[in-house]
Amino acid sequence: MTSDRYGTAYQRGFDLTVRFLISRGLQRDNAEEVAQAAWVKGLERLSQLRNESFVVMWVNTIALNVYRNSLRRKPLPVTELRDKTARLDLAAIDVARILTFCRPCDRRLLEQSMVGVTPGEIANEQGVTETAIRIRLLRARREVRSRVERRTFSSGVRKVAARNFDIFSKRKTA
Repeated sequence: MTSDRYGTAYQRGFDLTVRFLISRGLQRDNAEEVAQAAWVKGLERLSQLRNESFVVMWVNTIALNVYRNSLRRKPLPVTELRDKTARLDLAAIDVARILTFCRPCDRRLLEQSMVGVTPGEIANEQGVTETAIRIRLLRARREVRSRVERRTFSSGVRKVAARNFDIFSKRKTA
């Protein structure tokens, strides 16, 4: 392929290379820069081109390699990634899922407890003793724990997890 024919292929294929790079996740400005570098590199290595009809695919491959090499040399700082990515509150997702295993009356009680309402305040609201609310909370936590274990673990693992949870809860209360 002559350099004149390569110039004609450049005029036809430059936008195709830019669109190819955009489809790989580059911003338009960066895609144009990488495409330009790839077409220049292709011109420098024109003797390596085997079939003239594949020139755009060949340059697209060069462009992808140029892009990958630029990522290896200049990785994005982690702080920039943290600032731009959405943050998920996984604990809230877990709590919401666990609360679906509760009975409605237990769910209300646990939700009140999680937002910071004390057992005494809940007791005053419901007209019962604080001890009664503490017992209800204890039973609600145990019930939801057993339901989650039944749905999550296989039978052998369930026994081990239940035993470990019991040991942990006894240590915590002691």
